[in-house]
Amino acid sequence: MKNIVLGKTGITVPQNAFGALPIQRINEYDAVKLLRHAYEGGMRFFDTARAYTDSEVKLGKAFEDIREKIYIASKSMAKTPEEFWEQLDITLNNLKTDYLDIYQFHCADMCYAPNDGTGMYECMLKAKEQGKIRHIGITAHKIGIAEEIAESGLYETLQFPFSYLSSARELNLVDTCRKNNIGFIAMKGLAGGLLTNSKACMAYMLQFDNVLPIWGIQREKELEEWLNFMKNTPEMDEETAAFIEKERQELTGEFCRGCGYCMPCPSGIMINQCARMSLMLRRAPSAAWLSESMQAEMMKIEECLNCGQCISKCPYELNTPGLLKKNLEDYKNVLEGKVKI
Repeated sequence: MKNIVLGKTGITVPQNAFGALPIQRINEYDAVKLLRHAYEGGMRFFDTARAYTDSEVKLGKAFEDIREKIYIASKSMAKTPEEFWEQLDITLNNLKTDYLDIYQFHCADMCYAPNDGTGMYECMLKAKEQGKIRHIGITAHKIGIAEEIAESGLYETLQFPFSYLSSARELNLVDTCRKNNIGFIAMKGLAGGLLTNSKACMAYMLQFDNVLPIWGIQREKELEEWLNFMKNTPEMDEETAAFIEKERQELTGEFCRGCGYCMPCPSGIMINQCARMSLMLRRAPSAAWLSESMQAEMMKIEECLNCGQCISKCPYELNTPGLLKKNLEDYKNVLEGKVKI
């Protein structure tokens, strides 16, 4: 596994990093064990966020004694300077550290800039001056905002969804970051769980010298899969390339990534699962998808108010009500035996 330099930050780590959102779903003992195993296996970059409930606390427990040997990136969804400083202090306390290697604006809906009236970028500069953060980053989900960020020259890293399903426009974004020496942190490398071939996902990422993938990891089995690539690094051979092309033909287009930013729904619809049910039934088969409780969740789609809230909040600008209706129709056909999976 090669090392990469994360843009102008100078951070140099193996091109195989740990996304710590999923560890909020497991207990502290298992999380700490998982994180230490990741470190022992060669991972050196760990990404978390204030919004990930107790994820920061678990990282703090795991790495307090080896803080200088790893890189930690966290994020803030603050919208005001007051919230910024409050969240930063909580994050530092949770992580049991006096500095962050990268602090990121989380799921930004604008490119914060000096003198834009929000005071947010100035907060980053002051925090860096105080030594509380070492590098300024930002995460986005909307391509237009990400492009503005990449061209601005204001940020040292950009975190954005990226996988082998990415469009030509998203590939251009990666290239813009490379040209402007901005470290590109790739989230959702498995497209929200739709991609299941880890070897193909890793081989694709390794083609880009400025991309650092952060894999969302919750279980030891998952971690072992990624750590195996430290020594047995996959290559983009003909077989892998053909597999990826087949996947693109099947999946390119409008599909829900399951991020959940559209939630909560006024009608109580579990949008982040229901809007991608058809794909999950076929790509990650599970009896749980057809359980009575899940059937009840899917039927809530019939109560959709068409209020448009999910459309306005979707980072990918999807027609979510339309996706929900299509998925419900397909789901009913599966239940009735008209379609086999």
